[in-house]
Amino acid sequence: MSIARLAVTTERLDLDALIGAVSSAVEADAEGTGAITSFLGLVREHNLGRRVIKLEYEAYEPLAVRTFERIADEITERWPAAQVAVHHRVGVLAIGEASVAIAAASPHRADAFAACRYAIERIKQIVPIWKREFFDGGDVWIEGATADPDDAAAREDAYRRACV
Repeated sequence: MSIARLAVTTERLDLDALIGAVSSAVEADAEGTGAITSFLGLVREHNLGRRVIKLEYEAYEPLAVRTFERIADEITERWPAAQVAVHHRVGVLAIGEASVAIAAASPHRADAFAACRYAIERIKQIVPIWKREFFDGGDVWIEGATADPDDAAAREDAYRRACV
């Protein structure tokens, strides 16, 4: 069964499926897959000194997926042999559940690590996904993506962070 490499979903995230998607994409390359890295963003129990009860994510799905495509294109520009898959959950998530899953594959480990890290940095910068945090005593919307996708300085900041 084929899985979309870039998606916003209400379903539980399946990292193994994403790993399979990027692995098969790199296998078509003459060098093949030499490395796969992954990232899972989890709902944590504490934030800003308060106990978190749950999170709720909202997204404008068509634009979010288009922005994931932009990030994948940026990764291809920097690391031509790398492939990336990103799924982000929306809806109510409990403590410990995965909110974002990223898999990156490449013939070489350095490119796989950098592509995966670059993806999460750019997601935080430019993807229209918003988070509402519920905690003991109330709830608050956490500021989402604020960078202009065309802001070269923000893009370079994500690259710098990915390659530290």
